Amino acid sequence: MRSSTRSWIRDGLGALALLTLGLAAQAAPGPREVVEQTSGQVIAVLNEPGLSREARRERVEAIVVANMDFPTVSRLVLARNWSRFSPQQQEEFMREFQRHLAATYGRRLDEYQNETVTILSDRREANGDWTVRSKIVRGADGRNDILVDYRLREIAGQWKIIDFIIEQVSLVANFRAQFQDMVARGGPEHVLQVLREKTAKGEAIAS
Repeated sequence: MRSSTRSWIRDGLGALALLTLGLAAQAAPGPREVVEQTSGQVIAVLNEPGLSREARRERVEAIVVANMDFPTVSRLVLARNWSRFSPQQQEEFMREFQRHLAATYGRRLDEYQNETVTILSDRREANGDWTVRSKIVRGADGRNDILVDYRLREIAGQWKIIDFIIEQVSLVANFRAQFQDMVARGGPEHVLQVLREKTAKGEAIAS
């Protein structure tokens, strides 16, 4: 009787675990859904009446941070120079880089004029990453529309944004060129110092 009861409990727990895993797999959004949800959440915040400029920026930053993988982005922008940073410098770089993006790109939220986002297509890349192509619609005639590609990577079972390509200009590639030059001129500490100073002034390193 005891053996039968233990077997029933074991089998029941096993079935419950499989069911839980199945529901988790179904609930995890794919790359296209991540971009749709992220852009939709950002647009909703921008359209919310009564929000102060600071509150709007903070809420948009929280949405973006939740859907980006900053450790991966940091490694990509530093490329081969990542290993030249000590573990402490790597942690500081990730924090300062995130603050820099929030401070400089957050200013562009003030230019929002009821734009909408349309998903155009998505495709799997050779290395397993995924690209989702979108368009920021800025008028009926389409002359001022902006094309934005999102590069996503599956990390720990979740799709995270690791790059933005705005009108064929990659955020990662743009910053990588800047940081490579700074590392060559002054090493990791020089990079961190420039990041601190630029962020404090609200100035962009790369545009």
